[in-house]
Amino acid sequence: DIYSLNPDAKKGLKRNAVLIIPKSKITSASPQAAITKELTGFTEYKVKRKETLYSIAKKFDVEQEDIKKHNTFLYADNLRKGDRLKIPVFKRVLEVKEPEPTTQQYTVLPKEGFYRLKVKLGLAQEELESLNPELKEGGLKEGMILKVPMDVTDNSDLIDVESTSLSSKLNNFDTKRLAIMLPFRLNRLDMDSIQEVKESIKSDRLLGISLDFHTGVLMALDSAKKMGVSTKLDVFDSKARISEVSSILSDNDFRDYDAVIGPFIADNFDRAAAKLNDYNVPAISPVTKPKKLYKNVYQTIPSDKTMREHMIKYIKSIDTVPSHIIIISDSKNREISNQLKSSFPRAKQIFSRLSEEGKDRFYIVKEDIEEEFKEGLNFVFLETSNDGFVSNVTSMLNAFNGITVLEDEETEIEREIVLVTTNKNRAFESSNISNYNLSDLKFHYPSANRVYDYELSNSFVKAYERIYSAIPNKYAIRGFDLTMDILLRLATGDDLYDSSANDIETEYVENKFRYSKKMFGGYYNEAVYINKFDELKIVEIKQ
Repeated sequence: DIYSLNPDAKKGLKRNAVLIIPKSKITSASPQAAITKELTGFTEYKVKRKETLYSIAKKFDVEQEDIKKHNTFLYADNLRKGDRLKIPVFKRVLEVKEPEPTTQQYTVLPKEGFYRLKVKLGLAQEELESLNPELKEGGLKEGMILKVPMDVTDNSDLIDVESTSLSSKLNNFDTKRLAIMLPFRLNRLDMDSIQEVKESIKSDRLLGISLDFHTGVLMALDSAKKMGVSTKLDVFDSKARISEVSSILSDNDFRDYDAVIGPFIADNFDRAAAKLNDYNVPAISPVTKPKKLYKNVYQTIPSDKTMREHMIKYIKSIDTVPSHIIIISDSKNREISNQLKSSFPRAKQIFSRLSEEGKDRFYIVKEDIEEEFKEGLNFVFLETSNDGFVSNVTSMLNAFNGITVLEDEETEIEREIVLVTTNKNRAFESSNISNYNLSDLKFHYPSANRVYDYELSNSFVKAYERIYSAIPNKYAIRGFDLTMDILLRLATGDDLYDSSANDIETEYVENKFRYSKKMFGGYYNEAVYINKFDELKIVEIKQ
C-alpha cells in the first residue's frame, strides 16, 4: 500500500524522506499482471487453396489484424491462393505493472499563496484543503509538501523570449559523452554486396532517414569541436525493435552519458527512456512525440496543443484591420473546432456534410459558405486530415477570393481570404492539392521547423555540400540542429537540465528550441514557427 502511493520508496528509504501513508488499506491498488507481446521477426508463408485469413491466423496463433498490418494489400484486396505473406512472430512477455498513484507531491515555492496556486495548478483552495487537511489550520508555508492530483498541469501562459546565442556563453569544456540509437537495421544488409547496399539505401526509408540524421550529427560534432567542445559519441543500431533496445540497455553501462538521442520509434524510445530515467540520464526524442514524458525526457517536437496555441495567439495579434473568422472542419475534428470557437466566440462554424447514415462525406457546397464571407479580410480555419476535403475547400475558397461581381452586375465587392490550420498534416501535402490554391490563399500553419532558403549563405549547408556532394535534407538538418543545441547547452551549464530554463530559446538552420518542464514530468519544446505560402514559396512569419 505504501509503495502504491510512494513509487520511489521501492529504491530504498532515506532518512527524512516524506511518505504518503494511507489512512486505510488500499484494496484496489494491487499489482496487475499482463501478457504482452514483442515482435521478434517474420515467417514467410504461401497461401494454400481454401485457406482464409482466419485459418492462417489460428494456425500461427496471431491476430488477423497483425497479419494485415504487415501485409497492407489485404486492407484493399481479398486473400488469394498463392499470395505470399509475412507472418509476424511474437515473443510473449509477462509484465507485472504496479498501480499508478492518484496523487503526487508539490513543494510550495516562496511567495506562493492560494491564488497563485489556483492560476498555476488550476486547483481551488477548497480542493487543496480536501487533499491536505493540515492547510485548514496552518495555511500555506514555503517548502510545504502538498498532495495534488496526478493529472494536474502547469497553466502558465506562453511567453515570448529573445533568441539566445549559446556560443558566446561557453564555460564547461569537459569532453561530452553522447549516444545515439538509430534504426539502421544493418542486420538486413549483405555488406559484401555494394549494389545491394546501394539499393537498400534508396528503398529502405528508415535506413535513409537514419543515415541522413547521422550525417547531421557528425557535422554538429565537428562544428562544436571548432568551438572547443569535444565529444565522445557512441552509435547503436536499434534495429527498430524493442527487444534490441532492451539488449543494448542491458549490455552497456549508460550511467555516465550526458545525453542519449533516440531511438526514433515511439515505443522503442519509451523503453529506453524508462531505463535511462533510473540513471537520471537525459533521453532526447528527436523526431517523434513520446507516449510518456518521464522526468528525464526531452520532447523536441512541439505538441499539437502547443502548435494550436501559437497559431491562435498569432491570429489574435493581427489587429490592423477588421477581420472575420470562419471555422471549417470534419466530424473527427469537431472538438478542435469547438476549441477554436471558444477562442474566437464570434467565428462561424461549418462542418462537412454527412450521409443519411451519419457518416462524414468530407465535402461542403457553395451554399454552405457563400453567405458567411464579408467584404475585406476573412480568416478560414480548416481542420481535417482528409486530402479530398482539403481539395474541396481550397478550390471553393479560391472562387470567393478577390473581386466578385454580384448578381445585379453593378456592385463589386473585394474579399481577401486567408487559409489557416492548426495542424498541417499530410492531407495538405497530397498530390490532389493545388499549391497554386494554397499560395493564392496565403496558407498559414504552425510548424516545428522553418523551410531553409538555399539561396541564402549558411556555413553548415556549404560544409555539408563540400563533404557529401549533396544538399542536406530535413533529417540531416534536424540531426545537426538538435545535436548542436545539446552540445552547446551542455557547454554552458553543469548538465543538460541546468541549461534548459524556459527563458533560453536557441535557433539554428531550420529548428529552434525552448523547453518547459512538465510539473511532474520531463521537458517539452514550446518553440514554434508560423509559416505561410507566398508566391509558391514557403516563408517564415516573424512573430
